[in-house]
Amino acid sequence: MTKVTNYGIIGCGMMGQEHLRNIALLPGACVAAIFEPDAEMAMQAQALAPEARMCGSVAELMAVPELDCLLIASPNFRHLEQMEEIARLKPLPILVEKPLFTDPAETARLAAFRDNYPAPVWVAMEYRYMPPIAAFLKEAQATTGGIRMLTIREHRFPFLHKVGGWNRFNRYTGGTFVEKCCHFFDLMRLTLNDEPVRVMASGSQAVNHQDENYEGVAPDVLDNGYVIVDFARGGRAMLELCMFAEGARYQEEVTAVGPLARIEALVPGPGRFWPEHLGAPPVPQLIVSPREPKGPEVREIPVDPALLEAGDHNGSTFYQHARFLELVRGQRARAEVTLEDGWAAVAMGIAAQMSIREGRAVSMDETGLMPARLRAA
Repeated sequence: MTKVTNYGIIGCGMMGQEHLRNIALLPGACVAAIFEPDAEMAMQAQALAPEARMCGSVAELMAVPELDCLLIASPNFRHLEQMEEIARLKPLPILVEKPLFTDPAETARLAAFRDNYPAPVWVAMEYRYMPPIAAFLKEAQATTGGIRMLTIREHRFPFLHKVGGWNRFNRYTGGTFVEKCCHFFDLMRLTLNDEPVRVMASGSQAVNHQDENYEGVAPDVLDNGYVIVDFARGGRAMLELCMFAEGARYQEEVTAVGPLARIEALVPGPGRFWPEHLGAPPVPQLIVSPREPKGPEVREIPVDPALLEAGDHNGSTFYQHARFLELVRGQRARAEVTLEDGWAAVAMGIAAQMSIREGRAVSMDETGLMPARLRAA
């Protein structure tokens, strides 16, 4: 009989509860302990994982002897401090939600953690595992004949409300282009298999959160913008973000173009937000448009309804956990999304925030934020 893999969960708000629903679908996986300081979120988490022991601190959770691995899904600004506490108490394999960190001043601590932590760390980049994006990643380079241009568009709903409104403030999130868009900077690096050298961005808070107030302080997160990234080997990528466009049929559109063809992945938003009067929600698509002979090929890539029901990320949370469990169980040699991958995605987001703030293009070298092992030659 296969041994059950026991998770300890740190943070069970909206995203943490999506993780709980997906872990429940994994054969041989169980949530043994949860630390969630907010009473309402803790009650909801307990309902999803009734067998889990509810703990009052990270230290209490780490004292549970059955744990095999950990998930960190707490607010962004807590991630690094909690990883450091885990390192002091009992190093276990970690799946840590993005963004890995939020403050440029934290990179020395992050490097020290990386160099000394004896167990594997996997950074949660769910977008890699959305079935249409996974199909796109598998085919993009060969289909296009070598990608020259990559465009990612996300037209979506505003930031949802989270406990205490922490996701309304740059000081807690790292800024919109860190909190939300590190996913897309990760996809840029992965798709192009290259490292960024320069970032130029423009953005603002044009519509959202302008009538909100939290203990006398107005939110300062951005709700739209463009980011252009130049890569070391000559490729370039662009991100277009709009967070007041939930009326769109597809939430993400990822397009790559090369000398032979264009390929695009179309990804719908969460099904729970699709209006009933419009009928069935859209199905993800992969579209290949060769230059010769002309004629787009449209492929539908449906997602298992049970996985759609378990979360807002097109089944990707489940597929990510399945791979992470292979790592925990010794069936995989290393994390598929490394600590350096998570670090680089945040570095690009911080550079985009800096470019917007200062009104100029920003060299990645001048930021000093990229992990040394990944800096472009």
